[in-house]
Amino acid sequence: MIRFEQVTKTLGGRKVLDGIDLEIREGETLAIVGPSGTGKSVSLKHMVRLMTPDAGRVLVGGEAISEATGRDLERLREKFGVLFQGGALLEWLNVFENVALPLREKTQTGEDEITERVREKLRLVGLEKDELKHPSEISGGMRKRAGLARAIIRNPEIILYDEPTSGLDPVSSRTIDALIEDMRQKLTVTSVVVTHDLHSALSIATRIAMLSEGRIVELATPEDFIKSKTEAVVRFLEAQYITTRGSWEKHTL
Repeated sequence: MIRFEQVTKTLGGRKVLDGIDLEIREGETLAIVGPSGTGKSVSLKHMVRLMTPDAGRVLVGGEAISEATGRDLERLREKFGVLFQGGALLEWLNVFENVALPLREKTQTGEDEITERVREKLRLVGLEKDELKHPSEISGGMRKRAGLARAIIRNPEIILYDEPTSGLDPVSSRTIDALIEDMRQKLTVTSVVVTHDLHSALSIATRIAMLSEGRIVELATPEDFIKSKTEAVVRFLEAQYITTRGSWEKHTL
């Protein structure tokens, strides 16, 4: 579905991605984890060509999006829905209008169909009773859910999630996790989740890729990831109190 071939990117004189090879399979949920500054969000931006690699290629469905321009680039981008880190809602629009925006701006869809489709997506994310509220009137978790409804309004093949649980309390975080899994099953989409939250990654991912110093140092199922002997992975697991038994344990100092 998505393939990185020797992708390299340097920013501010530092090699953020260093010859990355990665294949994301159709229908899976791949979580990309790692410490801050290791290239997680940069890799996500390459998938929709918000960034272009200095070397290597990014392919979507066999086509090089990293080299596409004009209508070809627009067509490839239509395969994606993106949930941005803060939800990226427009404060002057209510929830309904935020979710409807891609249909109104990018399609010729009639208002009756827009209403039907928006309400369908709001039901999927549990916001059917909140469509008239503005972003300032809803919680952070609800903003993320509204952002997700907007991301899926055009029925994308791939959903990209940029730190979907960032800034949320544990209960709201687990609600978002459940929604990501729900989207994969109900919409049969491919999902890519960039996250610092290993608890989330272990819960929702079919595979986990860890970036460290610009390279993928581990790519494994959650069950194998927590058993990794790679030093960077072990440190990352221990920092979040995750043991090889899969338990979430805070050590007593």
